[in-house]
Amino acid sequence: SISVLNSKKKNDILLHAAENLMKNKKKILHANNLDIEKNKSTLNSALLDRLILDNKRIEGICKGLVDISKLDDPIGKILSEWKRPNGLKIQRVSVPLGVIGVIYESRPNVAADAAALCLKSGNTLILRGGSESFNSSSVIINLIRESLQKFNIDLGALQNVPTTDRDAVGYLLKMDQFVDVII
Repeated sequence: SISVLNSKKKNDILLHAAENLMKNKKKILHANNLDIEKNKSTLNSALLDRLILDNKRIEGICKGLVDISKLDDPIGKILSEWKRPNGLKIQRVSVPLGVIGVIYESRPNVAADAAALCLKSGNTLILRGGSESFNSSSVIINLIRESLQKFNIDLGALQNVPTTDRDAVGYLLKMDQFVDVII
């Protein structure tokens, strides 16, 4: 389970994912060009700019994964502790939330950022990107999943809703105990 991975393994996965994204830059750029061509006549310039990936932005995504690997592991930290009058010692310790869902629109970099932060914090992630960035986001997610697979992590730890159908969002939001973040 991703919730019990040690810090070194999480960091190794993040570093491998950064390398894998850099190694497959052309694949990401090709998918991004498909997204741009599909949306350039319907998106305003600000939204289109959020969608566009280039070498510099992909390098930034990879740097973000490396930076997250350098953060302290948030899991298992003693947040507070106290002793009861009867001698019982009580601690509040940080633990993973479980499953996090992220719904986002035209920024394909969000897929990598969310995946990295959820891995670091021991949480399973369900991603639902917007139709504008569907191809780019799907490639980024699949490349990160390759890194999970290399380290024998269940691919259920990072899931991508494989449709642009808006009904999928409604279904996700109705799931029991679903935590959603809209970016």
